[in-house]
Amino acid sequence: MDIQLGFQPIEKIEACALIVIAFDKESSGAGLCTGTVQKADALTGGWIREAYESGEFSGKFAETALLHRPQGLKAGRLLVIGGGKAEKFNSAELRKLAGVAIRTLKPKGIKEIALALDDPFAAEDDVAAAVEGALLGDFEPDRYKTEKKDQKSVDRFTIALPADKNDAKNALLRGKIIAESQNFARDLVSEPGNRLTPSVLAARAGEMAAECGLDCEVLDPNRMRQLGMGALLGVAQGSSEPPALIILRYKPETQQEGATHLGLVGKGITFDSGGISIKPSEGMDKMKYDMAGGAAVIGAMRAIATLKPSIPVTAVIPAVENMPGSTAQRPGDIVTTLSGKTVEVLNTDAEGRLILADAITYAKRLGCTHLVETSTLTGAIVVALGHVNVGAFSNDDALLERVLAASKAEGEKLWPMPLDDEYKEALKSAFADIPNVGNRWGGAITAAIFLKEFAEETPWVHLDIAGTAWLDEPKPFLAKGPSGVPIRTFVNLVLNWKD
Repeated sequence: MDIQLGFQPIEKIEACALIVIAFDKESSGAGLCTGTVQKADALTGGWIREAYESGEFSGKFAETALLHRPQGLKAGRLLVIGGGKAEKFNSAELRKLAGVAIRTLKPKGIKEIALALDDPFAAEDDVAAAVEGALLGDFEPDRYKTEKKDQKSVDRFTIALPADKNDAKNALLRGKIIAESQNFARDLVSEPGNRLTPSVLAARAGEMAAECGLDCEVLDPNRMRQLGMGALLGVAQGSSEPPALIILRYKPETQQEGATHLGLVGKGITFDSGGISIKPSEGMDKMKYDMAGGAAVIGAMRAIATLKPSIPVTAVIPAVENMPGSTAQRPGDIVTTLSGKTVEVLNTDAEGRLILADAITYAKRLGCTHLVETSTLTGAIVVALGHVNVGAFSNDDALLERVLAASKAEGEKLWPMPLDDEYKEALKSAFADIPNVGNRWGGAITAAIFLKEFAEETPWVHLDIAGTAWLDEPKPFLAKGPSGVPIRTFVNLVLNWKD
């Protein structure tokens, strides 16, 4: 899909469909509170106002009304999309509506779409968000369908602005880079376990790194044994597929001595059967998405390599398959981590924290001064927060505030969770330094407490995305399947980092 900018008045825009955003009746002017909507209403003989009055359209968020052959316009159709309450509208909401536009019009065979933006919703961030929303909405996880009957596509998406803005072109390019990187990650997460093994994930990361100018290194099992990554290797030993530890490095052209070196760590379980503590069969097919954290980190590094922030960023992705083979680790086994701490494996389905323990320690050894880690770590976070918010845990308030600010700017919802010392009481072992699980209560918190033991004094944030990395049902603006969370948060954090 070709994305471009336009600066013509709406009556001169030539497209199969022109889109305007109108707000609910409580907003000023009965929803007609932008000049573009007022003009579109006047050109069409009051059609938008009539739609409000008849109840056909109320301005509710993501609601749509379509007019064919609108008088006064060169566009073949006029699509009005509800923006909800004008006072709550922002670039994050605009991103969703651009996706709604694509997913509403593409099935109708509409090839050329123009989205008209108007002040105050036509700033640089709005342009970038509209680009992202369109490309994210266009993504479909249907690579392996051999019969794609009546497949439709959008050839051109134009963002129509009221005037030629200085930064609009840069905003368009930024939005395109971030959305394509998010879709790159979503494509990885969509891959089934037989197609995306740890070795294949490492190869895909390496290919991306070569294209984007990142340094890439992959540690094989022999190197992991030499280093002493007993926790990671313990998870991997039940599978015939060898594990891989993927390291991606971005270095800015100039770097101040003693400056921040940010580490991004992502869980890469390419398929999670649960191991000996095997999962129920229902829903196990979805466990291909247990590498969504690793995919998010790889996708973020793709964008970072192109957008070139001022701080160095190193990504560490432990890629492993967790299987119940004859050589699989058993409940009760004790492993020695890269840090030297020993772990009693009480549940082999709590494997993500084991591979992350070694990855976090290794990231610190690589010189990372701050760590942000993401993983589909626990079902308990879904119980706590549902499928709306990412659970955010941290040992450092300043770093957590940076991450929360980045997520808010990008519309990726995060909710801070506690890490009080009392929760550590649930993690006691008579046989090793720490067990890999506690009791059933506060499971997302005790999992984070476990990881905190390996972050130690390094400022660290853990994002549990188990409830938000996968959509069981499609949204009006996104297809069913992987969401790509929290790539935009990572990119925003890095681009806006100031020591």
